[in-house]
Amino acid sequence: MFDPNSPELARQVQTLDHDGPAVPAFLGRHRSFFTLVAVVVAQVLVLSLQITRNNHVRLIRFWTVEAFDPLQRSLGGIMNVSFNAYRTYSHLWRAEQENQELHAQLVAAQAQIQRLGEQAGEAQRLRTVLDFKNQLEFQTVAAEVIASSPGENSNAIFIDKGSDSGLTTDLAVITPEGVVGKILAIFPHSAQVLLISDPSSGVGVTLAQSRVQGILKGGSNSFCDVHYIMNEQAVARGEGVVTSGLDQIYPKGLPVGTVVSAGEGNIYKTINVKPSVDMNRLEVVLVVLKPGSADQQALNRPLRPQ
Repeated sequence: MFDPNSPELARQVQTLDHDGPAVPAFLGRHRSFFTLVAVVVAQVLVLSLQITRNNHVRLIRFWTVEAFDPLQRSLGGIMNVSFNAYRTYSHLWRAEQENQELHAQLVAAQAQIQRLGEQAGEAQRLRTVLDFKNQLEFQTVAAEVIASSPGENSNAIFIDKGSDSGLTTDLAVITPEGVVGKILAIFPHSAQVLLISDPSSGVGVTLAQSRVQGILKGGSNSFCDVHYIMNEQAVARGEGVVTSGLDQIYPKGLPVGTVVSAGEGNIYKTINVKPSVDMNRLEVVLVVLKPGSADQQALNRPLRPQ
């Protein structure tokens, strides 16, 4: 049964008293102190509103400025740093854009310069060929090199002129530097040229100083060899080699190459010649027409309407 005087009930009541809210009790016990503090603070605020400092600045305003000045300075510093960082980034971004634009313009200008240089070089080569053509005593046709025969041992090229331009086989092909070769095969709009560096070619030549004659054929490493010159003939290194005209293909006196070495063999000398023309840099050549070929070429041209 319920016993109001039991010790257990007394302990529970004490526990409830200790676990009750402590803050209201604390405020209740110190109510006078907190009232005094509130009155003092109110008086200070009232006095600060009434008291003025130098330059007629109220004390409350001075306190407020002093209290918020560090915060204002910090915020101002952060804003300045942020603004400077943004401005720096903006300048760097614009500089990067300008750098890219200038780089693109530089690449375009370099390409334009290269293109103009190539055009100037081509014009100079054509002018050289034209001047050489005008100095020749025989008829020639200018042609452009369009291809070379495939293969490692290839010593042939193709030009953009053929039978429609009056060309035939066994016509000499030359440049201002010297002899290139002869036409091997003819087509309507193109022709195949056998270079003098091919072993199957043959050019009648004369040594410029000794005036000894021989046959020049293709050798190794893009060089040529002169055959059928006796061992007792004197051949000097650096001596020029020109066409003799005895092969009835190449006109007489055209440069062919330069002697780079000469030695004795069983009967004939072994003479190595470097061609005057760099066969790997051929672009424009002249095809030497035989007498009567110019008239035939004129007949092959289509008539223009009157």
